[in-house]
Amino acid sequence: METNKPTLTPKKILMATMAMDIGGAETHILELSKSLAARGYDITVASNGGVYVRELEDAGVKHVQIPLHRRNPRNMVQSYFALRRLIRQEHFDIVHAHARIPSFLCGLLWRRMKFPFVTTAHFTFTTGGLAGKLTNWGEQTIAVAEDIKDYLMTRYAVPEQNIFTTVNGIDMERFSPDATGTALRTELGIPTDAPVLVHVSRLDEGPAIVAERMIPIIPALVAAHPNLHVVIVGGGNQFEQLKEKAEAVNTALDRAVIHMTGPRTDINDCIGAADVFCGVSRAALEAMSAEKPVVLAGPQGYAGIFGADKLQLSRDTNFCYRGTEMPTEAALERDLLACFNMDETTRRELGRYGREIVRQYYSVEAMANDTIRAYEAVLSKPKRLLLSGYYGFSNAGDEAILDAFMLGIRGLPRRVEVTVLSNTPEKTAQKHGCMAVRRFNLLSILRAVRRTDVLVSGGGSLLQDKSSTRSLIYYLAIIWLAKLFGKPVMIYANGIGPVDRSVNRRRVRRVINRTDLITLREESSRDELIQMGVTTPPIHVTADPIFLLDTVPKVAGDEVLRHAGVPEGRPLIGISVRSLRAGADFVPQMAKFCDRLTEELGAAVVFIAMQMPHDAVFSQEIIKHMQHPAYLLGGDTAPEALIGATGRMGLVVAMRLHTMLFAAKVKTPVIGLICDPKIAYFGETLAMPSGGPVEEFDPERMFRLVQDVLAEREGYQARLVEAVAAMTQGAKDNGVLLARLLGMDEKLP
Repeated sequence: METNKPTLTPKKILMATMAMDIGGAETHILELSKSLAARGYDITVASNGGVYVRELEDAGVKHVQIPLHRRNPRNMVQSYFALRRLIRQEHFDIVHAHARIPSFLCGLLWRRMKFPFVTTAHFTFTTGGLAGKLTNWGEQTIAVAEDIKDYLMTRYAVPEQNIFTTVNGIDMERFSPDATGTALRTELGIPTDAPVLVHVSRLDEGPAIVAERMIPIIPALVAAHPNLHVVIVGGGNQFEQLKEKAEAVNTALDRAVIHMTGPRTDINDCIGAADVFCGVSRAALEAMSAEKPVVLAGPQGYAGIFGADKLQLSRDTNFCYRGTEMPTEAALERDLLACFNMDETTRRELGRYGREIVRQYYSVEAMANDTIRAYEAVLSKPKRLLLSGYYGFSNAGDEAILDAFMLGIRGLPRRVEVTVLSNTPEKTAQKHGCMAVRRFNLLSILRAVRRTDVLVSGGGSLLQDKSSTRSLIYYLAIIWLAKLFGKPVMIYANGIGPVDRSVNRRRVRRVINRTDLITLREESSRDELIQMGVTTPPIHVTADPIFLLDTVPKVAGDEVLRHAGVPEGRPLIGISVRSLRAGADFVPQMAKFCDRLTEELGAAVVFIAMQMPHDAVFSQEIIKHMQHPAYLLGGDTAPEALIGATGRMGLVVAMRLHTMLFAAKVKTPVIGLICDPKIAYFGETLAMPSGGPVEEFDPERMFRLVQDVLAEREGYQARLVEAVAAMTQGAKDNGVLLARLLGMDEKLP
């Protein structure tokens, strides 16, 4: 049962689309408009017209004819001015465009008229040349399938936070097993006991591919079922050509076997006449709702007979099968014959299963609710956040922080637009579904600061001068600039220090005392700020954001390990190293330790490179000194996948904080090698043993410590469960406090 139903009061909506003729997108718009009108919304559809206009008007939906179906310059200019007049006259609350040309024209008008603007992506489109320029996805986009959502993010860089997903909602009362198709059979002269195959599709170039490949196999189907009739419903620019081919088959068979009906609106009656249905997308769902066996074949791919084994693929591609093999005559003949040869019990079970799937996932109510949520989002002015941190540097720990931050943002009670200062803004935007600007481009930073509502500085260890004073000054300068523009600033889940130089400590005190809210991931960071004289803003000790990340199935980690060549069936020990404070003899000593893990424990040693390429280079240097093979994880491996791989390890030895936290999240015991005070602090917080300072690394002592931890592994795991539960709650508190700073009515638990 659906929860969190939208509560938006009815609004005045303009639906702009190319035409209202037979087609999946057109039927989607028809059912959506009717459903919204039934809820009290004032709906106007602008299109070039078509067979569904009467049904729209019968449901109380107004239709305005505008030639939005062609992209020649004359038509587009005419449509532009017609849309402008309509929008000015009617004062719509929302403009909702459903196809490329309407989206492009409405996008042009939106820039001048500033109306709330939503689009729906029903298909994937060409992105290059003029076609790519004729695309505008509005302020909020509705994707009718997860693969279309991924496509929008990958090809058009639409931020994930701006995309809603929905379904092709089906009217299950209209498309039910009670529809017998008697009227259609009578009209076409089909005997009541004759088996009937029905195909519904637009018969334009491309979508007509199934009809093109079905017609030549009809004689073979008739040979097996002499009384067979085939009904092809739809019109388009290939209709006459296909009709000629169908008539040739009818002449050869000496009777009217193939019936080409042209476009119709009584699709429920057409489907009701079927014993077997062939098609994809909405038409296939309508046939499933009517409990018909369905052969899934369309212009973008082929899946064969629908059943439980096809469900995930069908849902992922919105019953369009993008990326699968194209339909062939041989495949169609095989699967259509299989359906007609089914016994009655099997056919009924398949039909009932299909209807239940429609009931669970593809109701008109769900489609309307999803759309209203997009309307709610576009009508509520989003809060804008600017996030400053160490992003876009291929550091798995910081990228995990960004993943977790975006996850937390999506859980806030109001829509939030996030812009990230990144070293690689294009990659950051694509990977994390946000907006991004180059972190060293002053003009871009100034524009981003001016338009933001709140600057968030974090997470990670930004305020420290161990790596360089220049880094510290950069982050303080971003905060200073935000305060110069009068923007609230939150220090988000930071680790503070060390800040050793007295001049830098004064800089931190002056700037951070002007901020509005501070959350820190450890008590020692609060002590450090207080010692520097930071007393003005509220300070809360919470936890690192990565504890918000969903637990990744271990099978995802298995794939990462296989890709790295890690052998199966051996215990795994993870090693995470960095060159910081590692002395000249550290490399051979660590190599000696790792070899002993292999020789005496039979372990496969797996190095985890968190910072690319630095950690990978340093790890490879150690591997070269080893006598036994070792393995390396890193590169572009997603943080979640590294967490999953860590979950397969017996234990981890880490010089990187976020490697420790990755391990803790999946209950893998971890031994910290102290190269930074935060390693010692979190080792104590997690109740894990310490490997001591990295400068004093002793392979013999470390090996004994590993043996002890492995012997008591279950006890160490129990400690992690308790510690991680507390940190997870702390990570949630970061979002609660941010929501409060944004003016959202959210209380601390």
